[in-house]
Amino acid sequence: RSSYSCRYFVLPCCFFDFHGKYSRKQSKKTQYREYLDFVAQVGFVCGFHVEEDCLRIPSTKRVCLIGKNRTYPPTECSLIDKQITQYINNRQTSAVVTRDRRVGFNHRDHPDVCKEADVEHPENETEPAGTIWMPGFQPREKVEQIRNCASLPRDFVDDVVLNVANLLLNAPPQKSYSNMHGGNMNTWNQGESLSLKEVAEHLNKETLKRLKSEYGGLQTLLKNNHQVFEVLNGRVHIRDWRKEEPSRKTKPEVKRRLSAEAFKTRLCWFFSHHPDGCSLPSESCPYAHGTEELR
Repeated sequence: RSSYSCRYFVLPCCFFDFHGKYSRKQSKKTQYREYLDFVAQVGFVCGFHVEEDCLRIPSTKRVCLIGKNRTYPPTECSLIDKQITQYINNRQTSAVVTRDRRVGFNHRDHPDVCKEADVEHPENETEPAGTIWMPGFQPREKVEQIRNCASLPRDFVDDVVLNVANLLLNAPPQKSYSNMHGGNMNTWNQGESLSLKEVAEHLNKETLKRLKSEYGGLQTLLKNNHQVFEVLNGRVHIRDWRKEEPSRKTKPEVKRRLSAEAFKTRLCWFFSHHPDGCSLPSESCPYAHGTEELR
């Protein structure tokens, strides 16, 4: 809509309309196929010959739509523009039926929206001054805020990890696990299994408030620290790396040797913090037992 000579490429992903989530209309088609047809319809309404292609990328969402040529002469631009305006307004009206009325669409309220289109704009053609295609619409920020707990300060994350681990370790263990170290039978404390709700109840309000501003909150932080924790069906466990050994034994000898030469890039949390140390001997643990093993 920016200019008559505009061309576009779009790779549809998340199912969104102009003002919110896309509502299905046909049950005979898959949701993906129906959404592709909708995006193609938008291009057709905007006066494009819409072409479809399939990208050679490792994704289930790899059908792209391309608009290169117009279906009308330049003299009909104003007529098509009215047609586009009516189309947008009609879709906005139907969207209001299923959600609270509010003008435009705020991306910050809907973080799952994908950046779907790259549009070419010839330098000699610009948008007319004062044109408002959709009042109140706010596109995503040029620099998106990372809110998956990855940008939290390291000392804050380490403090939460240590607090949760101590909570699990100090609770009465459900059962004991034994392991052989140098010919002696040792008991390694895996601690208790607690629900996310129970864990949250033991964290201070300031920590919970900070985690609440992140997508997924406490669960995401714990899953990010998979070296220490295992989160299954809403319950948190301390990971026992002895159970991970069989999967590594299935690797071919060459791959196993190469990975052993490269994987000691982080310190072992259990070696540094667990009261019983690491459940694995140094040569079997994928993490460094001391700074001298770091690579």
